[in-house]
Amino acid sequence: MQAFQTALQVVYPARCTSCGCHVESDFGLCGPCWRDTPFIAGLVCDTCGVPLPGEGGGHAEHCDECLSVARPWSRGRSALVYRENGRKLVLALKHGDRHDVVRPAALWMARVAQPLLTCNTLIAPVPLHWLRMLKRRFNQSALLAQALARETTLPVCPDLLIRPKHTRSLKGMGVEERHAMLDGAIRVHPKRRAELIGRTVLLVDDVMTSGATLSAAAQACFSAGAQDVHILTLARTAKDA
Repeated sequence: MQAFQTALQVVYPARCTSCGCHVESDFGLCGPCWRDTPFIAGLVCDTCGVPLPGEGGGHAEHCDECLSVARPWSRGRSALVYRENGRKLVLALKHGDRHDVVRPAALWMARVAQPLLTCNTLIAPVPLHWLRMLKRRFNQSALLAQALARETTLPVCPDLLIRPKHTRSLKGMGVEERHAMLDGAIRVHPKRRAELIGRTVLLVDDVMTSGATLSAAAQACFSAGAQDVHILTLARTAKDA
C-alpha cells in the first residue's frame, strides 16, 4: 500500500491549492500562499465573524454593521477575509470548478466554528435556484456543508432549504435592495421540516457580504420551527478589504 501511494505521489505530486506549486501533502497551501491568505483569528464579531481590532474582554463583541443591521441569526463565524488569496480561493471554487478547494476550506471552517457547535446542531447549505444550479452544475455551499459535516461528524441536510423564487444577481445592489429582492425567496423543504424543529441550524455559505441571503435563510428556518440559527461562511467581506 505504501509503495502504491508513493507511486501515485510520483505520477500525481501534491500541489498547493492556491498557486499549484509542489507541496508535501495534498489539499494544502505552500508557505508563501499560507502567509498571504487572510485567515481570520483573534477577536471577531460574534454575529458575523469579521475580524475586530484589539483583544477580547471575555464577552461577545460585535462589529458596527451587526450593531446597526438586525440579524435574524444569533452567532456566526468565517474562516477568511474576502480579499487576496481569500477571494481567489472562493472564486476558484465558485466559478472555476476547483472542487479541491472544498477539503481544506472545510478544515478551516470547522476550526473557527467550534464555539458554535453543539450536539443539537444540524448543518444546512444556503440553496441555489434550479436555474442557477443548472448553469453552475453544483452548489458550492452544499459541497462545503457536506465536507464540514464529515469533519465535525455532525448531521447535514443538503436539501433542508429550497429557493423557489428566482432572483437576479445581487451584485451592485444596496443593503435594503438586497433584502427586498430576497424576501420570500428561500423556504424550508416541506419534507424536511421535521428535521429542524427544536434544533440549532448551522447555515453554510461561501461568502457573506451584506448578509441578505443568510437572513432570508435564517428567517425560513425560524418560521419552520428551528430553535436557533447560526451561520458559517468560508469568507467574509470587510470594509478595510
